[in-house]
Amino acid sequence: MMKTGSRMEVAGRRWVPRREAATALGGLAAPAGVSGVVAGVLAARGVESEAEAHALLSPSLAQLHDPFLMLGMRAAVGRVLRAVDAGERILIYGDYDVDGTTGTVVLRRALEFLGARTGYHVPHRFTEGYGIRRDVLERARAEGYGLVISVDCGIRAFEPLEWARSAGLDVIITDHHLPDDAEGSPPAFAVLNPNQKDCPYPDKNLAGVGVAFKLAHALFRERGREAQVPGFLKVVAIGTVADVAQLTGENRAIVALGLKDLSRATNPGLRALMEVAGCGDGTGMRAFDLGFRLGPRINAAGRMDAARAVVELFESKSPAQARALAEQLDARNRERREVQQQVTERAVAELELSGTGETSVVVVAGDGWHRGVIGLAASKIAERFGRPAVVISLDEDGTGHGSARSGEGFHMLDALTECADILEAFGGHAHAAGLSVRRENVVELRRRLNEHASRLVCEAGDAEPCLEYDLELAADDLSLDLCTELEALEPFGAGWPRPLFVTRGLRVVGEPRVLKERHLKFNVLAGGRVQDCIWWGGAERAAATPRPGAGIELAYSVEANCWNGNTRLQLVIEDLKEGGGR
Repeated sequence: MMKTGSRMEVAGRRWVPRREAATALGGLAAPAGVSGVVAGVLAARGVESEAEAHALLSPSLAQLHDPFLMLGMRAAVGRVLRAVDAGERILIYGDYDVDGTTGTVVLRRALEFLGARTGYHVPHRFTEGYGIRRDVLERARAEGYGLVISVDCGIRAFEPLEWARSAGLDVIITDHHLPDDAEGSPPAFAVLNPNQKDCPYPDKNLAGVGVAFKLAHALFRERGREAQVPGFLKVVAIGTVADVAQLTGENRAIVALGLKDLSRATNPGLRALMEVAGCGDGTGMRAFDLGFRLGPRINAAGRMDAARAVVELFESKSPAQARALAEQLDARNRERREVQQQVTERAVAELELSGTGETSVVVVAGDGWHRGVIGLAASKIAERFGRPAVVISLDEDGTGHGSARSGEGFHMLDALTECADILEAFGGHAHAAGLSVRRENVVELRRRLNEHASRLVCEAGDAEPCLEYDLELAADDLSLDLCTELEALEPFGAGWPRPLFVTRGLRVVGEPRVLKERHLKFNVLAGGRVQDCIWWGGAERAAATPRPGAGIELAYSVEANCWNGNTRLQLVIEDLKEGGGR
């Protein structure tokens, strides 16, 4: 880590290929029907057989696992169908984020297809907080509900579920968050979570909306209506990508099939959302559009205090009402962006002032920061400084509400578990978690998380950060056709990123430009052609702006950049090293 003026820089990374054997490009090309570069990327990611390649390149409904493989599914389905047949009222208890709201939409719609009487509850982020609350269950019981089904929450809700059991209120948990190792699963009627102990379900990476979908899938199968299942994949795909779930295995099939079906959407709310997000009628949409156009507008509702509007949007029957709700979400998203930028800037300023940004795990706290955006701020800081980050908003009473983000090599939930005695509450995943901590314990939390990180470094024996790339390409390989070839590997996202290439022997052409004080835009001479380059956040990450005429090596992905009716290849830079130009 080094400083230039007041700007904090990220230490350089060592570039390593995903697999040394992936330098041979041709192995899978002919049998899989793809180019040599695509075959090389597949080999770099461990795909060795024609069958594996075909499954990855051609997602299908057959790749959806049997929902009854999930522990607890048979009991859950039996209880839900008894409620449907008896006319019993069922409450869907969702979460306020995009994963929970889309899962609520999916499960409520599926149950109503089967003739169920349903209601739903989406908690208020700030007044109720995350998870199942006893007072909500008490109100549901008083209002005549006999069954509650959670979506994306409840795996650690022991006390509320103990009350529900004693009160004769059945609760089915559908969740994907990691259970408490010591406590195990909560005392619900049934628990559906591929990550619970002894669950044989083959894919552990389902998002919360995915687990809710598997319950819907099982219900439809039991009632002989499995033909309804594909129609739900559009919304499940949105929630899966927006929750940054791994786009491998079953998730990959869900997202690929959902994307393919978006242009045929008839739901007025979904169509209105696509229109306000600039996605038109859904034709040609990619996972990027779900994650960066539709997803943020849905997520903004829960972040900015309007989560119920998401369910209302997807349940709207009137195009005019749907459009009004979609525009409301769009406005909330604009507000969210402004607040997120403010909080991120304040957090970075605090880090630079205190010097705590130079620790292995960044922990930063501030008074009154908007709790709806601290998770996004944590993601931005983790990306900017290349290390795990925790951002905490402190209330006047000294309570801190935090969000934590990390990348590969640092299991955030495990790290927080080691700090359990100084936390009021916590939960989440390996790479994303939430927590509550008292103001007086923030410094100790920072110390303990960094102590945990130091132990990991000692055990690994290598503190140098690495950047994994798929293939090294010659400058002559760079053309617009490369973008077309790589479309075969869509959808890209968490766990299946855009292919990253390395090319050496490049030379900077002209004067690089700094855009919005953050990004670098420049040109390079590659194989006799001038190629456009953009490095998002590069002005913050680079030790120095590359000089005109300098020889450089690039780690990058590629995209087709359309501007003023012209389409050109653009290299999207991930890292840059000086030297190697010719």
